[in-house]
Amino acid sequence: MKVSSMSEFALEFLDVSCTYLSHHNAAQRHTAVADTTLRIKAGEFVSVVGPTGCGKSTLLNIGAGLMRPSAGSVKVFGQTLDGINTRAGYMFQTEALMPWRSALDNVMAGLQYRGMQNSEARRQAQSWLERVGLGGFADRYPHQLSGGMRKRAALAQVLVLDPDIILMDEPFSALDVQTRQLMENEVLELWAARKKAVLFITHDLDEAIAMSDRVVVLSAGPGTHPLGDFEIDLPRPRNVAEVRTEPRFVDLHRQIWEVLRDEVLKGYAQQLRKVA
Repeated sequence: MKVSSMSEFALEFLDVSCTYLSHHNAAQRHTAVADTTLRIKAGEFVSVVGPTGCGKSTLLNIGAGLMRPSAGSVKVFGQTLDGINTRAGYMFQTEALMPWRSALDNVMAGLQYRGMQNSEARRQAQSWLERVGLGGFADRYPHQLSGGMRKRAALAQVLVLDPDIILMDEPFSALDVQTRQLMENEVLELWAARKKAVLFITHDLDEAIAMSDRVVVLSAGPGTHPLGDFEIDLPRPRNVAEVRTEPRFVDLHRQIWEVLRDEVLKGYAQQLRKVA
């Protein structure tokens, strides 16, 4: 049973920094994230955008409890995080599907690891496959599914565990535009039904604005930190394709891009120096 909390925030990064040894020089230390404070309310959909290599995934890994911050702290519903964040589900950029297991068996796996009886795990897994449009593909293996279908299976794999917080690391970046928009709308429909806290990492500013309640812009690294925090006041429910044509969407895009543009250029210059 999940322990309730009076905290309005599902996930808090409080003055978080993350420093580790440089891959290029063992005598040097690299600061990926510096003095970052970010709060996500229960039921809130927050996207984080920033240049390539700026530390977005590092922040997500800290929130998942897969990395410990070098300084600062992380709180989950008001409780300091120590170890793995058991109230979070993590949807990776690449699917975490086991190739030797069918779609149904992949979605069942987390429930089985929690000790649920196979019959109930199978029932819940089948229910979630149907919710994400894969009800007729339960016996297919990952190599028999298209990219979009594998993403749906990975989404069901996370949501079947009923996490209070959903962490998503550029989950749709490898999909074609049409499939990507279908998946974005599907995620919004599922999120609206249960209103979990979502921390969504993306390179795509259009995607961030179309899906989110707030968009947070991170600076170029090293020492990444938030530069802007924008409320997205577009009405819901949203269709991610249609909302892009609204004047308010265009206005928000302009405002956020003014902050993001310079950081993208800085990040690009840094990448060029690394390969020079």
